[in-house]
Amino acid sequence: MEQKKLNIAGMHCASCAISNEKALKKIVGVKSAVVNYPKAQAIVEYDDSQVSLADLESAIAKNGYQVVSPKQQHASHAHHAQKFLKRFLLSLILALPALLSMIVMIELPIGWFGINTWQWLIIILTTIILFGPGLEFHQGMFKQTIHFRANMDSLISIGTLTAYFYSLWAVFNSQPTYFESAAVIITLILLGHYLETKSTSKTSSAIEKLMHLAVRQARVIKDGKELQIDVANVLLDDILLVKPGEKIPLDGQIIEGATAVDESMLTGESLPVDKNIGDLVYGATLNQQGAIKVKVTKIGEKTILAQIIKMVETAQLTKAPVQKLADQISGIFVPIILVIAGLTFVVWYFLLGASFSASLINLVAVLIIACPCALGIATPTAIMVGTGRGAQNGILIKSGEYLERAKRIDTVIFDKTGTLTKGEPEVTDIIINQDSKMSKQELLQIMASAESGSEHPIAKAIIKKAKEQNLKLFESKNFKAVFGLGLETEINGKKVLVGSSKFITGKNNLPIAKLEAEGKTVILISIDSLVGGLIAVADTLRPQAKEAIDLLYLQGIEAVMLSGDNQKTADYIAGQLGIKKVIAEVMPNDKANEVKKLQTQGKIVAFVGDGINDAPALVQADLGIAVGTGTEVAVEAGGIVLMSGNPLKAVEAIMLAKKTFITIKQNLFWAFFYNICAIPLAAAGFLNPMIAAGAMAFSDVFVVGNSLLLKRKKLFKRQNRVKVEIL
Repeated sequence: MEQKKLNIAGMHCASCAISNEKALKKIVGVKSAVVNYPKAQAIVEYDDSQVSLADLESAIAKNGYQVVSPKQQHASHAHHAQKFLKRFLLSLILALPALLSMIVMIELPIGWFGINTWQWLIIILTTIILFGPGLEFHQGMFKQTIHFRANMDSLISIGTLTAYFYSLWAVFNSQPTYFESAAVIITLILLGHYLETKSTSKTSSAIEKLMHLAVRQARVIKDGKELQIDVANVLLDDILLVKPGEKIPLDGQIIEGATAVDESMLTGESLPVDKNIGDLVYGATLNQQGAIKVKVTKIGEKTILAQIIKMVETAQLTKAPVQKLADQISGIFVPIILVIAGLTFVVWYFLLGASFSASLINLVAVLIIACPCALGIATPTAIMVGTGRGAQNGILIKSGEYLERAKRIDTVIFDKTGTLTKGEPEVTDIIINQDSKMSKQELLQIMASAESGSEHPIAKAIIKKAKEQNLKLFESKNFKAVFGLGLETEINGKKVLVGSSKFITGKNNLPIAKLEAEGKTVILISIDSLVGGLIAVADTLRPQAKEAIDLLYLQGIEAVMLSGDNQKTADYIAGQLGIKKVIAEVMPNDKANEVKKLQTQGKIVAFVGDGINDAPALVQADLGIAVGTGTEVAVEAGGIVLMSGNPLKAVEAIMLAKKTFITIKQNLFWAFFYNICAIPLAAAGFLNPMIAAGAMAFSDVFVVGNSLLLKRKKLFKRQNRVKVEIL
């Protein structure tokens, strides 16, 4: 199956998007098609053995629209806004005499064919407005009509042309005219379209900002020389030189130098990350300190930045389930309005005995007040802003469906290792046997020297601690590993044993049991048969873990910790975090079953994990939240991806989803409420067509503006590192 993104030009309302979606879905071989009106784009999944890209483009063209390149669409979007602004200003200037005539009666001393010159001026200016700035609405109506369809253009065109041609008849028959209504309606709708176009473009500004982060030039080292070339020409395994203050051009691995890198554009974390030889760095992040040489490991669409942009674009084009009802209504909205407008005229003229002009003006008001656009953009604009804000804060939401799922979550399961903890052991305690008369530094120095030949994670943690304290390691001789217990070696002529309590006896009441109860691994050292002391190593808690758990409980969401540790150890760690429910001694392949057990109890479960063995649980959960610092398998399985290991990001993702969904409901309520109230008022004769045009324009801008508020809404407020307050 192939998946293509199509940029569609010429769509003016939600009905246009629904029409194109139906046209694409009718093609044999198309599995799915989603058209997003605010972005003027479609995502089509199809069988390339049955359907070609040309077939898709042809279906759009036959439907009265056009598939354009991304560059053309971007230029067209900017041009579209400017075009509406220019047409609005021209229309406003030309409509001023008509507006003036509504305030004061103006008659000039001469006339032609029994019609005053001022009236002729109004007719001429209205004609220019209708078939100049307003011509596009009539052209759109014509295109829809030949396909036996109707859209927003149809309502505007029919309404204004009806008022115009009736007024032409009325002026020669001494009846009231409505030239000013036609002129002002076009003017106000052009203003509304301009504001909507400008506002809608802001909803997708997050992607543009991400694109602008990309580096254009790279400094490549070839044959010992520095060459400045376009990033597009950089190849895999090329060596890049990145100086302090410069952005890293592409993803790669440091092969020389050390630095601190600002990765906030990826992770949303403000603190820089220390990087050394062997560490990975990512394109568009900022090298803050030392000069480094980087071996390129990913280029083009494989880079992290490109993947983020693609994921955000896909999320913004997909639809949340809540949008289905709005789409169904938008698809049949215009024909229904045409029927209601016709019935309005019939009731007023034939049943209520109103004048022809009064009945006609009520018909026009119904046509103009109706607004399928507000329904069509209510959900996608909120999703675009919500996913965009998430991306800027290191939270990647794969589709609108996951936003809707997230707002219902009542239970969050954290896989302990790598989510609540850092996922790598650290030295937590150094305790000396007083009989040995050693210092803590001496014990650490000797133990790190003994472990220097080992690749075990615990050995690495001890060596790392020694290096942090700038301790010089001694030479280790006659090294011998004792499988499952420890090691023997000789340092400075002394026999050294390092290992567990089963391997080393004579422990002199060191607090081994207490440390092991706290989930720590205890390593003892013996020097010439005298126990020197111990070092405790543990996978330490992330600094934000406690705050994340507190925040969940304040929202009424239950936190659950899943761990392979024994029950006693798991309970101790959970107690530090304030987690009340612990599932311990869980084998990796049983994680998904534990999720399923909670679901059978009626819980709506989110699972937060980062490992390969977390993938089944991420899929089984109602919402999988994958930590992006983990494996690619976990990232693929998650519906939401966190670009940092900060557990607060998981909570932030859920809260962002809730805020986004609240915004969607507000938008849909306004769109439905507006039409439910406004259309009957217009049909009842309470709304002048000009007021209707202004209200219609305002409804679109209101929905977009409400969505844009998501950019600034606070998700929560910290009172201190632990205590938080839900807003």
